[in-house]
Amino acid sequence: MIFKSKNTDLNFVDGVGFLTFSSLSELDFVNHAFSTRIGGVSTDEFKSMNLNFKRGDNPENVTENYKIFCKAAGFDYNSLVSSSQDHNTFVRCVTKKDCGIGIYREHDIQSVDALVTNEPGVTLVTHYADCTPLFFADPVKRVIALAHAGWRGTVAKIGEITVDKMVEEYGCDPTDIIAVIGPAIGFCCYEVDTPVFEEFASFTELKPAYFTQTLGHGKYLIDLKEANRRMLLEAGLLSINITISDVCTKCNSDLLYSHRASGGKRGGLVAMMSIKES
Repeated sequence: MIFKSKNTDLNFVDGVGFLTFSSLSELDFVNHAFSTRIGGVSTDEFKSMNLNFKRGDNPENVTENYKIFCKAAGFDYNSLVSSSQDHNTFVRCVTKKDCGIGIYREHDIQSVDALVTNEPGVTLVTHYADCTPLFFADPVKRVIALAHAGWRGTVAKIGEITVDKMVEEYGCDPTDIIAVIGPAIGFCCYEVDTPVFEEFASFTELKPAYFTQTLGHGKYLIDLKEANRRMLLEAGLLSINITISDVCTKCNSDLLYSHRASGGKRGGLVAMMSIKES
């Protein structure tokens, strides 16, 4: 495995691999991580750090993977709160009473694609295998959020909706928010057909020529990360406060689960984020 990145750090603790981003690591109140395939107990196509209960893996293995990953990356397993995403745009504010949902407690809401909190000791968890993770942290109001932006969530502006929730519920100023657009399938690899392309091309105000490319024969490339960046700028974030990971999940499918690279035979990655206890 050869890992190359200019803005994403690959860390190993006790044999467990995870990714971090310097703009978030510099915030003293935040802990964050993006998982890799490395360091778990799952086997076969789930090898080895599968963190998705819905792919057909042994649930006991997935639970053990969560415990292993949390210990390595510095999260409290009992503090986890998971999304129950379906490529929609529902944003949920969570507190300590929600801990365990989607991990060791049943999901109580079917559609949650973004999570927000201002409580220490609550770890947000969202799920990926090519889709785009959006990390948010407001160091002034001490609020964090995670959002899952597949192509449907991107065109529905899940990032902007998440920022709006941070503003409405916690009084955040978008110009204070630090954002990371995490590892996802890159412009190099995300090929789509005409109906999906037309969804992105409709955002004329964002100048789609900068995040789309025509291949011919009804095929196109889409840059999900750049599309999300432009939408976050529309939401009021400052360009200097947005980091785009240069890691493509498909190009790095030995390190990261990729739905496209595996033909759907894969485990799942997670983004985790929490506010540190004082």
